[in-house]
Amino acid sequence: MILLRPPGVYSPQGDSYLLREALISSAVPQGARALDAYTGTGVLALAAARLGAAEVCAVDVSSSAVVAARCNARLNRLRVTVLRGDFSSCTAGRRFDVVTANPPYVPCPAAPATGGRRARAWDAGEDGRFHLDRLCAAAPRLLEPNGMLLMVQSGLCRPAVTLRMLCDAGLKASVVARHRQSFGPVLMSRAPWLEEQGLIPAGQREEELVVIRADRVSS
Repeated sequence: MILLRPPGVYSPQGDSYLLREALISSAVPQGARALDAYTGTGVLALAAARLGAAEVCAVDVSSSAVVAARCNARLNRLRVTVLRGDFSSCTAGRRFDVVTANPPYVPCPAAPATGGRRARAWDAGEDGRFHLDRLCAAAPRLLEPNGMLLMVQSGLCRPAVTLRMLCDAGLKASVVARHRQSFGPVLMSRAPWLEEQGLIPAGQREEELVVIRADRVSS
């Protein structure tokens, strides 16, 4: 896959590839309608198109990410519609068979979106759940009957809360992939603050990534 990674756009990393593998393993229905929220370079949207989705919509609030995703779709000769804005407003009234999301989930001392344009790609409030909670709340109205949501997050921001919120919303949810990795530069720089907040024990310098799948099971 040809993939442009311009400065200022979140470049695919361990979480992106773990989510892509989960998508590949999930057997995307041929002809499915797919949404990739927080698309960044569009790597998940491109994967959905390659796996047989007939209609793929990718959404990001970053204008640089939108340009990158559109260019990557053209370079790979894949049909992906890329929209700029919030995933909820951009898709109002629409439902999808497959929804993928690699949202910002890094705990940060400041409120989301106040740490600069680059930090917007990973900062998610003091508990890291600002975007995760929004996705959980929106999932039932985004999914078609028998549709599935695949989202990746860090173990630092309480996957059990994500599972509970999705189940409380009437979805069937479970962890379908896990991967442990060392802290990257952002988490390493925040390790003392994470320890002070009780989000990690003293000396921890690695995190577990998890992919959570939620299905809207038709009755």
